[in-house]
Amino acid sequence: MAAAALAVALTAFGLVPAAPPAAAATVPVGAGSYSDTRPTGTSGPTNNTGSPVTPKVTPAAAGRPVPTNDWWSSLAFQRYGDNPYSTPMYGHPLSYRAVAGGLEIGYPTTPAVVGDGRQYEFAHQRDLTLGLTGLNSPDARADSWSDWTVTPYWSDGTRTLRTTIGHGSPFVYAQGSGGSARITTAGTPTVFADQGNVLGITVAGHHYALFAPTGTDWTVADTTISAALGGRDYFSVAVLPSPDALATYRKYAFSFVTGSRVDWSTAGGTVRATYTLTTEAKEGTERGTLQALYRHQWLHTTDPLTPYAYVSPRGTMKVREGTAFTTTQKTAPVLPALPRTGDVDTAALRGRLNEAAYAADPFSGAVDTYWTGKALGRLAQLVPLADQIGETATRDRLLALLKGRLQDWFTAGGANEFSYDRTWKTLTGYPASYGSDTELNDHHFHYGYYVYAAAIVAQYDPGWAADSAWGGMVRTLVRDTANPSRTDGAFPFLRGFDVYAGHSWASGHQGFAAGNNQESSSESTNLSAALVLWGSATGDTGLRDLGSYLLATEGEAIAQYWFDADGQVFPASFGHDTVGMVWGSGAAYATWWTANPEEIHGINVLPVTGGSLHLGGRKEAIRRNIAEMERENGGPAAEWRDILWEFQSLADPGAAKARWDAGQAAYTPEAGESKAHTQHWITVLNALGAPDPSVTGDLPTTAVFSRNGTRTYAAHNHGATARTVTFSDGRTLTVPPRSTATATGSGTDPDPDPDPDPGPGPSGGHTYHLRSGGVLTTSADGTAGSDTVPSADGANHDGTPYEPLVYEARNVTGRLRAGGATAFRLPVDAGTAVGLGQQVRVSYDLTGDGAFDRTETYHYFATDPVPGWEEYHQGRGPKATTGTLGDLRGGTVRLEVWSAIGNADSRLRTGTDASVLVIPYD
Repeated sequence: MAAAALAVALTAFGLVPAAPPAAAATVPVGAGSYSDTRPTGTSGPTNNTGSPVTPKVTPAAAGRPVPTNDWWSSLAFQRYGDNPYSTPMYGHPLSYRAVAGGLEIGYPTTPAVVGDGRQYEFAHQRDLTLGLTGLNSPDARADSWSDWTVTPYWSDGTRTLRTTIGHGSPFVYAQGSGGSARITTAGTPTVFADQGNVLGITVAGHHYALFAPTGTDWTVADTTISAALGGRDYFSVAVLPSPDALATYRKYAFSFVTGSRVDWSTAGGTVRATYTLTTEAKEGTERGTLQALYRHQWLHTTDPLTPYAYVSPRGTMKVREGTAFTTTQKTAPVLPALPRTGDVDTAALRGRLNEAAYAADPFSGAVDTYWTGKALGRLAQLVPLADQIGETATRDRLLALLKGRLQDWFTAGGANEFSYDRTWKTLTGYPASYGSDTELNDHHFHYGYYVYAAAIVAQYDPGWAADSAWGGMVRTLVRDTANPSRTDGAFPFLRGFDVYAGHSWASGHQGFAAGNNQESSSESTNLSAALVLWGSATGDTGLRDLGSYLLATEGEAIAQYWFDADGQVFPASFGHDTVGMVWGSGAAYATWWTANPEEIHGINVLPVTGGSLHLGGRKEAIRRNIAEMERENGGPAAEWRDILWEFQSLADPGAAKARWDAGQAAYTPEAGESKAHTQHWITVLNALGAPDPSVTGDLPTTAVFSRNGTRTYAAHNHGATARTVTFSDGRTLTVPPRSTATATGSGTDPDPDPDPDPGPGPSGGHTYHLRSGGVLTTSADGTAGSDTVPSADGANHDGTPYEPLVYEARNVTGRLRAGGATAFRLPVDAGTAVGLGQQVRVSYDLTGDGAFDRTETYHYFATDPVPGWEEYHQGRGPKATTGTLGDLRGGTVRLEVWSAIGNADSRLRTGTDASVLVIPYD
């Protein structure tokens, strides 16, 4: 890209650099600049032999910014010189691999546990290859793409083939010329339906439907299936959840997907996202389609779903009929820092702040983008703490350090700079690290620290953050990593964030048999939280709300796919409660650099900031995480103890504080941490209680904490005038300009484990408390006790009550609450027994006539073999429902609890406010 064209792109984004000469090597942006040629002796994207590579795209896509760091990036980034096609690409439920003859398609349904039990994978295995007769292409290229779909392209000079594939799509849509449609299967197929142009086959236990144009016919010859296209150029293939789904899938066979798009909004403490497919009718008028939703999506949608489902490395995917669906989540809590409390030892904190601010080398020798970023993040965490205790000189010293180092990087021509690659349309910092240059890895990890540090500076010096000053360079880093624009010709839309998968990918080339990967999910959310803070500090509500969308979405993905918070994702054969890395094909209890359990667990926690509070929404998952780390480690943390103490404090602040008190004198902080920050973090949470993400404010920079039934509401107002914040439980808080305010009030203690978006909680709806003897009562007074849940006796009773505990309330009258839903929170304990799972069914007899008009059966809860109460709640998701709700007129409400699996008894807590059923009635 010529410098003049780049200036046009910058202007379109709201940035106006000085017009450079046509051949300039430096592009001014406000007070800063970057180069448009790499520094001498450095490298850009290369293949595995070190040779430069260019995007592998068709002429139709030439010049478009390629979304590297995606699930399909190997199609465009030829990392391995001997593979001009692609490595396996995991769309889910299908997997794909481009080869000379077309597109391999697989449906991995059986996990393998490999690497000494440290990794599970649903590896790509070809069921069939979609192509054209005679096709033998020298390569495969990306022809077009949208938010989560891509169109690979093949040509051998005589034949051309395009296919459209995507996340959640059970269909592969094909358009070809120069040959007949050809499907080759990995083994001899079984034909279960032959309807001329529609063929149903089973290969390796998986069911597929093949759709050729109307009036044509499929011919089966051993493992080759072909159909002349009758002068047309389209056909499609679908993986079926079962053979009897063929009629439903046939309806949408020729409604070809042409694009995908997500739109988001944030208001009133709620993030909404709508995922939409555009389609084209190749035959007839049908424009609908089918989409398989990931767990993090279907848990948060009220849109109706079909009974169909698929297996995936992310747990069950559920199918929706239609071109769009909407998810609704609570915003994740974000603060510039935890609020001030009187419990902090200010003298000790003052000494530790001074030690960090006036160190001989505050940046610890960092020279590359990643380690400089870590140092920037460490110092930025301390600025609000110094401000809280009136240490303005230390605060200003820290701000000066941040500004100086940021400005150094934000100015081209020195020992470090950012350089724009015209070919790959990316901004790379030099000195680079961890393949951020040659492989385009990790830009969101590295640059998130810079944006976070800049947001803290902007909080205290808005002038520094103006676009005409240094804010322009911050925005340029944002455009490289999290560009909200789809029309920006200089950078791709949301480079690393996969909107449908719900999380980011780290590898720029995706050149692995296991697909793409991401290790440090928390460094990814560090960028999202930084966007919330930067957007709030600069008045850019668009970037602020983008950060809220990314953080809420990835926060749920992390809970499900890294921490398996609901026990519904990891295969039963995988013996870990958490993973260090997520891959396209599965996940691994590992890191790239060490097998040390402390770092495997800690890498998805650091950096600990006011954007980490969302982790506190799943407290039982944190407890399991810490317990597993200590089992694997042979004892408590010794190296990254500060990170893991801070993590523990999000669930059990008192326990974390005890460990801090005992060990604060004799440890070395993790490279991105400091003793000052760890002291403040642990002390404040011990005073205020753990985060309570079930309550949100109508300002993104809010958080709520709860201790012993008392909530503390906190909010930061970046604006120049006072702001009244309203919380979802009705509490209001007036926050002075450019400050953090807190207030306290009564509320339900979230412990042991609230869902981050559980629907109606125990403080809403009509609440019943469990009492031994099968009683549901509205009285909150009771004596703690427990009932025994009988064993499943080694059988599987998933979905069918077996010797259930039954609790009933009779003669109930109430008006159904619009939009309401059933909720429950039930402490259960399996003791030291393994392999147990408790299950719940809630039934409503609306008139008390003995016939239940509505039943709701929820997925069972897999308890752990560690003594202590765990919380089973409606966030596990419904397994089956029958009937409809209506007003109760002298009706009966029944709660049944039984063992779905297992060979031992368990316990259900009764008699306390923690054991409740909430029905959606007034």
